[in-house]
Amino acid sequence: MQTITKTLTGAQILLKTLNNLGVTSIFGYPGGIVLNVYDELGKQKNIKHYLVRHEQAAIHSAEGYSRVTGECGVALVTSGPGATNIVTGLANAYLDSYPLVVITGQVACELLHKDAFQEVDILDITKSCTKKGFQVKSAKNLETTLVEAFKTAMEGRKGPVVVDITKNVFSELAEFRNIKMDQNLGQVNVDVSQILERLKTSHKPLLICGGGVVQSGASKEFCEFAKALNIPVVATMMGLGAFPADEESYIGMIGIFGQVCANQAVRDCDLLIAIGTRFNDRITCCFDKEKLAKKLIHVDIDAKEISKIIPTSVGIVGDAKQVLNELNNELNRYSFKDFSIWKNEAVTLKIKNVKPQKRTSVMHSFEVLKEIYNCIKDKNVTVSTEVGQHQVWTARYLKFNQPNKFITSGGLGTMGFGFPSAIGASVAENKPVVCIAGDGSFQMNIQELATCVDYDLPVKIFILNNGYLGMVRQFQEKTCEERYFATKISNPDFVKLAESYGIPALRVERVEDIKSAVDKAFSVKGAFIIDFVVEPKELL
Repeated sequence: MQTITKTLTGAQILLKTLNNLGVTSIFGYPGGIVLNVYDELGKQKNIKHYLVRHEQAAIHSAEGYSRVTGECGVALVTSGPGATNIVTGLANAYLDSYPLVVITGQVACELLHKDAFQEVDILDITKSCTKKGFQVKSAKNLETTLVEAFKTAMEGRKGPVVVDITKNVFSELAEFRNIKMDQNLGQVNVDVSQILERLKTSHKPLLICGGGVVQSGASKEFCEFAKALNIPVVATMMGLGAFPADEESYIGMIGIFGQVCANQAVRDCDLLIAIGTRFNDRITCCFDKEKLAKKLIHVDIDAKEISKIIPTSVGIVGDAKQVLNELNNELNRYSFKDFSIWKNEAVTLKIKNVKPQKRTSVMHSFEVLKEIYNCIKDKNVTVSTEVGQHQVWTARYLKFNQPNKFITSGGLGTMGFGFPSAIGASVAENKPVVCIAGDGSFQMNIQELATCVDYDLPVKIFILNNGYLGMVRQFQEKTCEERYFATKISNPDFVKLAESYGIPALRVERVEDIKSAVDKAFSVKGAFIIDFVVEPKELL
């Protein structure tokens, strides 16, 4: 129901609408165009603004917030370079399907298309990496547009939306109508009988748990389905944690950087039920697509993903939670074979996993990650990663038994994502978050140490410092006959740098010192950095 309440400025309408939509945190960076909004932000207490040091970090922080809460993350930036600096963050959220509403300031309506100071067509720039873009030129349209933007970001396959608002809107007067968002986000009936009929004739079924299971909050339903039928499970990197890694029937992560056993299970199964994964090239490069197609059942919320990469005879379009609920409700109407023998066979494949080897006596990253896991496994802590070798080691050696506890950049592979996303997660959870970073990627948004200090955020940053852009260096070793060019990097003294921000830090060079360092990090209330000096030329 819509009721006219009072006349407000566009800046006031913006904040009132966000408050109505349940927004309590915004990440942003001010500028002249959005000055009226910042003035109003300072007058109210319902929405807390977190000042980052770069607009890219604002978007990544908003995504980190969204990943742990399931809510729509919100960021606010100014015009021109403020707007163009959001593109990487939008592309990251778009490829990993996380909902954001990013509000950009724009030049006044009468100056549009006249090359005014700091004018860019941000909607045109971002149209390939957003679900939709809106431009608001009049305060009377602001409230309805914002409500529509949030609905667009959250419905169906989730993703980022840009709302570009011209400067005049913020000072114009309009009636605030107190519009409520329609909570019906368009679920449709799904028929799961084809899945169950194929299961009846299967001898070796396998479940793939993708990011869509995490996104839809379907971990409970997924686990119920897998356990009811005793079916083994593998996961994509984005699906880690939705099925507990400690479960016996969990085989491992698939893909080029996954476990050998998990990839072998995919090859050995006779029915592959993939839920919420889009089969990107990091997965499909490990398999014969024709063989997969013959045994694939693909469930995804986005109809465009069905058969886009791997053709399938059975494609189910629907939200993972809804599909799994339907499956669980229908199970007692069907009779299935006993899959326990196959499950045990799949579990024994774990002996095929290649154990990491030390190249030198210097501490190696896999040793660090194993010790870190031993220190944090009982803390129920969220872990984010940057992108590189350390990301893969984290996925391999840290066991995730709950969804939304592993935050990483999957589709875009964004260096500089992990640290600010950990900031957003820490804001959302109001407790410590661990960021596993490489020395290269950490420096992409290292300035956000100031944000941690400003808001006393307990982000524990564990740097695996090998003095290289490790992943690229590894590729050069394997494909360029060890010609290392532009991958050896000079680093600051991370301990001294941390201390210059007022953040305590330690350097660790021996495995036996890891536990005491991690314990020290968690004993400190705010942020903490540990600089782990590791073997420069280790391999995944």
